Amino acid sequence: MPLTTTHDVTVLLIEDEAEIRRFLRTTLPPYGYRLYEATTGAEGLAQATSRNPDIILIDLGLPDMDGTEVIRQIRGWGTIPILVLSARDQEQVKVAALDLGADDYVTKPFGVDELLARMRAASRHAARAASDGVESTYTFGDLRVDLGRRQVFVSGKEVHLTPIEYKMFATLVRYAGKVVTHRQLLKEVWGPLHVDEAHYLRVYMRQLRNKVEANPAQPRHLVTELGVGYRLRTE
Repeated sequence: MPLTTTHDVTVLLIEDEAEIRRFLRTTLPPYGYRLYEATTGAEGLAQATSRNPDIILIDLGLPDMDGTEVIRQIRGWGTIPILVLSARDQEQVKVAALDLGADDYVTKPFGVDELLARMRAASRHAARAASDGVESTYTFGDLRVDLGRRQVFVSGKEVHLTPIEYKMFATLVRYAGKVVTHRQLLKEVWGPLHVDEAHYLRVYMRQLRNKVEANPAQPRHLVTELGVGYRLRTE
């Protein structure tokens, strides 16, 4: 039995592939999602403004324009969570979509459970961003983070992080559930002059995992998105 949401969440699917539309048309409603469909980028942009959906699912290979252009235009006026659904799995394509403002990237073919988890994570991130400054304490499984007091707890025990470790971890917390690209993480933690210093991330991510993960070799919270960046898993 599907676990439904507490209220209908409106989803705009911008996708020209009939099989994917038919699949999601059957799959999403039992979970509390109300689905609207567009088959072109132009139609998707029109529905994004007229329907004001709670979340957008978009393919990159649209018949009239590239999906990245749709993302760019939507990000010009709105912060609606955007998940890319695409058969393109090249790292540079993923990075480009994420840097333009997509919240996550799901490669076709995908499983229902994975898609639903990514949708929930993107919605939670949007809710946190909307209430920025109101809530400062977050819990992710055995992790508790108090951004106001700059404290991190694992299983109730406070963990000491260095200033750089904390800044990196706090950035991932603020974007929890969303993929943060290498470039974005480097810019926010070290500044715009260090966006090409990817080796910084490997060193500090290893240190962070040693402090907050029960098994650093198989991280539960700090997940690597290969070739793209990192994500703080919220499930």
